[in-house]
Amino acid sequence: MNTDILNIEIQEFINSNLKSETSSLLLKGIPFKDVDARLIVEQIEAKKRCEKKLPTWFQTKTIYYPNKLNIEQTSSEITASYKANLVSGKTLIDLTGGFGVDTYYFSKQIETVTHCEINHELSKIVKHNYKSLDASNINCLNENGIDALKRMDTSFDWIYIDPSRRDDSKNKVFLLSDCTPNVKTFQGLFLKYAKNVMIKTSPLLDISATKNVLKQVKQLNVVAVNNEVKELLWVLERDFEEDLRIKTINIAKNENEIFEFSHNDESNIIAEYSEPLTYLYEPNSAILKAGAFNSVCAVLDVYKLHKHSHLYTSNKLISFPGRRFNIEKVIPFNKKEFSKLGIQKANVTTRNFPLSVSDIRKKLKIKDGGSSYLFFTIDKNNTKIIILCTKE
Repeated sequence: MNTDILNIEIQEFINSNLKSETSSLLLKGIPFKDVDARLIVEQIEAKKRCEKKLPTWFQTKTIYYPNKLNIEQTSSEITASYKANLVSGKTLIDLTGGFGVDTYYFSKQIETVTHCEINHELSKIVKHNYKSLDASNINCLNENGIDALKRMDTSFDWIYIDPSRRDDSKNKVFLLSDCTPNVKTFQGLFLKYAKNVMIKTSPLLDISATKNVLKQVKQLNVVAVNNEVKELLWVLERDFEEDLRIKTINIAKNENEIFEFSHNDESNIIAEYSEPLTYLYEPNSAILKAGAFNSVCAVLDVYKLHKHSHLYTSNKLISFPGRRFNIEKVIPFNKKEFSKLGIQKANVTTRNFPLSVSDIRKKLKIKDGGSSYLFFTIDKNNTKIIILCTKE
């Protein structure tokens, strides 16, 4: 960590060149002899990536940025803030601290927080940044989190861990057994030192398979931002033996869409089916990832169109965690029937349908856009249909 980077003149240069091409800056020459030009460029590139993802860091003076990879791997402030609302108590230890965004938000809810980071350079950077952010209740340890836990030999209210999803060759991995540390191996140790454990995993993980690997799982949070699933948060509680509750949240611009259900109930609920009625509903990505296909029917009192379509309908408009549409017309999937609609431009979605969106556009000569929405799916009678809608 080169603290000369924090000099006023260099900070002003970084801020004034956030929109500049860094390759051009290197060609022109950067006018600071005491700091490697490449290091300044790295600061510019890393800070650029923080403007939307980490606005608090971006707007705070004397923040020192790590390399771009650390920024890519860190949580966004949006998801970190959500995590923080899941914890409470006096002590928490983050075993895989990284750039420390999650730790910072935990410190707003917990009296004393410990940040563990094995990378010496990154640990120094994080410690410096916490001073700039006035986060005085965070203790930074330049140590492997597992080793620190064993050495300290003390109890915490919470343990948080975000296993590294990169292998020795820096390739991306997502299976728990391939991540570092291997949570399956150490979960007994975690529950020895904390009553509550939160594990962040890749959204690509299979939920049922992971539930069978982890012990005493109390809750799973499926977190999406603007309809893109970002992470799975597994909450373990010592001696917990009841059914897993799954909470899905889609953090959107105007509101947070939340839906909760029981993992066991989902497999026991028998969904009811119907032809398309007055309104059509498309669940958000968090619900689809969580597999709450039957629970949606039971909790929200709607009907499914088909077992595998995951589209829902009702005669009464309801608040729904996803997109809502007014159904204008339903026709069989037939080129001649479709031509009668006179639609040349529409938003096309497929659910449980044999053709892709691009194939449909080509076959029916539909341009993208406009105010009409077309859903190509299969109804409860296994008939291929087109549902013409307008957005509610």
